[in-house]
Amino acid sequence: MEEKWLSWAKRLQSIAQAGIEYSKDKYDIERFEEIRDLSCEILREYTDIPKDKVKDLFCNEIGYQTPKVDVRSAIFKNNKILLVKESIDNKWSLPGGWAEVDLSIKENAIKESKEEAGVNIKPQRLIAVLDKSKYSLKPYPYGVYKVFVLCDLIDGSFEENIETEESGFFSLENLPELSTGRNTKEQIEMCFEGKNNNNFVTIFD
Repeated sequence: MEEKWLSWAKRLQSIAQAGIEYSKDKYDIERFEEIRDLSCEILREYTDIPKDKVKDLFCNEIGYQTPKVDVRSAIFKNNKILLVKESIDNKWSLPGGWAEVDLSIKENAIKESKEEAGVNIKPQRLIAVLDKSKYSLKPYPYGVYKVFVLCDLIDGSFEENIETEESGFFSLENLPELSTGRNTKEQIEMCFEGKNNNNFVTIFD
């Protein structure tokens, strides 16, 4: 569970964002802007995130605040799962990323798998839809829904790109160092369970 101070800061940000969007009175808008600034101060006080980064992450949206969506593809071959090595931290994750606004979950899974791992896939079903705040090891400044999709591998191979350095198939017993902000070992285990258990039921928070 996330810390109370983070929940309060995110709630203040959500109220402020909606207030700025829907208020007509300029004085009300000023008050909501002040509340949003206060939420940023709370986040800066309790984390090591730079001031400009907090402003960018926390105050860059307009309209009613909703969670972001992170789509991850679980792709298997010979009971090994496909992971990619992230350029940003040299650790490993399921192919995926933020959902594009004009693409469906299925289309996002296809797109990210091709871009990051060079493979063509056929998404089959949802393994899970998780609230990141319930599993994250570090504070996160806004809500995120993590969507895990079980996919069939069609063909393809890794291609050089700006996001990932290499790819590989790994057994559950021989996982590399994971990029835990993107996926945890427990989530990888969940994907194996979703693949191998015929009675598996989609998990959601």
